[in-house]
Amino acid sequence: MSSSSHARIPSRSDRRTTTDSGSTQPRAPSGQQGGSRSERTDPRRQQSPQPSTSTGGHKRTASGVQRTSKGVEERRTERVQVTTRETITSRTRSPERRPGSTQPPERQRPESSRTHSGDARPKPAKMEAPLAPWAPEASLVPHTSAPLASRISIPPLSSQAPLTLQPRPLHELSLEVQEAAILEDLLFVFMGYEGQYIRFSKVYNPSIEKDRLAGPGFKIQPGLDPSLQDLTTTMLKMATHYGAVDAFVEVQSREEFGAVNHALCAAIRKLLQDYLILVAQLETQFLTNPSFTLHVLNLHTLPTSHMMFQLYSLAHEILKRNSMLEEDEDSDDGYDDIENILESLREGGDLGPGNIPGKKICKGGSVLGLITKRLESMSGDPAARALLTALLRDASRPYMMMLNEWLHHGSIKDPHAEFLVREQKSIRRERLEEDYTDEYWERRYTIRDHDVPPQLEGVKDKVLLAGKYLNVVRECGGVDVSKAVTDVPRSFDDNRFLDNVNSAYAHANESLLKLLLTTHALPARLRSLKHYFFLDRSDFFSYFLELGTSELRKPVKSVNTSKLQSLLDLVLRQPGSVAAQDPFKEDIKVEMNEISLTNSLTRVVNISGIEQGESLQTPATQPTNESDKAAVGFTSLQLDYSVPFPVSLVISRKTVWRYQALFRYLLSLRHLEQQLVSCWQTHNRSASWAHKSSNSTLEMWKRRVFTLRARMLVFVQQLLYFCTAEVIEPNWQALMARLNAKEDSKGGATPVRTVDELMQDHVDFLDTCLKECMLTNSRLLRIHSKLMQTCTFFASYTGWLARELEKADPDMTGSEKPTSMNKQHWARYQAERNQRHGDSTSSNAAAAPLTDAARTEKLERMFEIIKKYEDNFSRHLQILLDALNHYAATETVVLLGLCARLSTANQGTQYSGLKTDEDGGAQA
Repeated sequence: MSSSSHARIPSRSDRRTTTDSGSTQPRAPSGQQGGSRSERTDPRRQQSPQPSTSTGGHKRTASGVQRTSKGVEERRTERVQVTTRETITSRTRSPERRPGSTQPPERQRPESSRTHSGDARPKPAKMEAPLAPWAPEASLVPHTSAPLASRISIPPLSSQAPLTLQPRPLHELSLEVQEAAILEDLLFVFMGYEGQYIRFSKVYNPSIEKDRLAGPGFKIQPGLDPSLQDLTTTMLKMATHYGAVDAFVEVQSREEFGAVNHALCAAIRKLLQDYLILVAQLETQFLTNPSFTLHVLNLHTLPTSHMMFQLYSLAHEILKRNSMLEEDEDSDDGYDDIENILESLREGGDLGPGNIPGKKICKGGSVLGLITKRLESMSGDPAARALLTALLRDASRPYMMMLNEWLHHGSIKDPHAEFLVREQKSIRRERLEEDYTDEYWERRYTIRDHDVPPQLEGVKDKVLLAGKYLNVVRECGGVDVSKAVTDVPRSFDDNRFLDNVNSAYAHANESLLKLLLTTHALPARLRSLKHYFFLDRSDFFSYFLELGTSELRKPVKSVNTSKLQSLLDLVLRQPGSVAAQDPFKEDIKVEMNEISLTNSLTRVVNISGIEQGESLQTPATQPTNESDKAAVGFTSLQLDYSVPFPVSLVISRKTVWRYQALFRYLLSLRHLEQQLVSCWQTHNRSASWAHKSSNSTLEMWKRRVFTLRARMLVFVQQLLYFCTAEVIEPNWQALMARLNAKEDSKGGATPVRTVDELMQDHVDFLDTCLKECMLTNSRLLRIHSKLMQTCTFFASYTGWLARELEKADPDMTGSEKPTSMNKQHWARYQAERNQRHGDSTSSNAAAAPLTDAARTEKLERMFEIIKKYEDNFSRHLQILLDALNHYAATETVVLLGLCARLSTANQGTQYSGLKTDEDGGAQA
């Protein structure tokens, strides 16, 4: 047995001599080179004591381990046989295994294969010519964006080798020789190279990236014994998985796939290095261990095969997400790509073919989520769980670095756009003052919903807000960004992971709340807004309206806003004014809005919905409303308020618009109240109204006018009281109670704990006020507008009614004093009449007194006019009461109190208690 084994082991010097010569001829004495096959094999048969060469061929021992002393003839015989085999089976797959490189010793070939190898071999002299062109060489490929990619050129396929270099068919070899050949081939195949009998399938092309990512398919040459076929096919799966994973590491390490993919590829590459170390150890066993068989190889590779399968499955899922293997279903992340392209355009980036963001790139949180999902599904497999846990730990490290930077400094270091928070750098805080969409707060930092790792799904809002809060504080100089973050979790499997998020969120929230409430005096700002916009302690505003009456009566296009601003500044600086001590009085500005309040609110209420980020565009063909054309200064006056950053996050342009809407509504009620009060003063001071006429019909008409004026005044005053005392003030007190409440407060108010809660409370306060003041319901807006117009027309025509009254009253047309009027009133009335009739038109009209028929006709017309006012007001008031009853039952019960108050203004009329519709019809 030992002599047979020694007969199959060549010496190192002999192989080197053959390789260096560059010739396929055996290095032997000249007398043996031309000999026949029998002459070359006879010495071995004489020296081998075993009856069968196949038995001796199965015993494989290393030449340096069990070599014994032999005669010179024996050594010379070995040299001849080994050289012959090397010539036939020299590898041409890759430059590493060319003649001259380190190859496994030739002990795995039984002597039977060597002795018969000369049968199918042409003479050496005839082989030199066809072998000359076949000299594949390795070369370096250019650098790529993938740092882990191999720079060695791809070896040529074995199918391209000359036929003279092809090995003997398997069916001509014995079972032991087949096993030895397959074992040697498997060691090469495990490293991604072709063997002599195991080669790439015809459909596989290593130069095509998609084929490499799918993994090479292998084909075993026909003739392999069935007992070896199945086991070999099973182990070839690991080689396929290794080839695919190796290509995955090369591709996914490119720059555009992000830091998380790079970290994952680095972790997989470490595992592949361990895999190659295992292959080297298996090769050592193959060379030194005589009992190393195909079954032993299979047992040694089972754990690694399982690991490689897990890596292969994970890699394929990621590649499918990237659409690099097969088309996947369309995802919903197209919005992110549009945003990325627009962002690049805003920043002046180059959108060349290589810089356009990919449509489907699985990176960042998506990769971590995919690993986590597989980890959950493989939780019953300890080996797979350990492997995926290690991969998740390594892959999450760069993500955790970005997360910690965001949580503790409020900044994003995300060059590959893979973090869960997206930053729109084109949105800057300098635009916040004139930006009505609040883009800085709402859209500068947003969440990539499709890229949130499962570990952060429950706290993603906290993560977003923590960074946003710190970002604001940092821009105000409150965060030291140079301070390094220490003692924080570095991976997702750290036990302090959630505690880190919660503590960072609490710290950021506390910092911004302190900045807003203390440094920038937010409560004082809100009180200032209440004074100016809600007419709280508005003695200064009444004075302002009095001074600016002449200007505010003009059409809106003729109003001098600079003059009104000067008057407001003068009023606010009066020593006795409430606003004199207000530190924010410089921020209040006067402006004119040419669109009426009703039309402006109706446009907002009728908006059915707009896309995120889309601004409301008024159609260019929209006709101008008649009420907008007739607008005057009183109906168009509104205040504006300048708010510095970061208080503008809470008092944003959206909230200022709500303040302006409420201010214009309260101002319209206040102005209408003043007009009706002026009517009351006129009715009481004017002699024509205060005098008791001898005509009872005319006296009845005056009483109806007085009653209608009183009903209108009650309506306006009750509405104004309801809006201020029952809507604004209670909601304001609730807001301030939450703002000033402490964590340990025992009252009913819940303290504000976050900045977003504060912002939402502020918006909710204004929205509640708008809703309960009936400014968000289109039906109530229409009814209210008609009632206000009726009252305004009535108050405006008081002077005309007084002139008509003088013409219709027989006591006032003559020169004699009526018996019911004292001399003082009569003298004053005559002076007023002479002053009014000083112009020619009035004197001509007053020169001819009316006849009784004409006076009767005028009186009838006056009754018709006042009846139209009464019917119009009563009917619309009843419609309003019915609508208030309905909405009090379906929406907000607070309207029920207003309904009870306003019902007193409609008692005693023909519409009282009737159900009416908006078209004017009444139903019993």
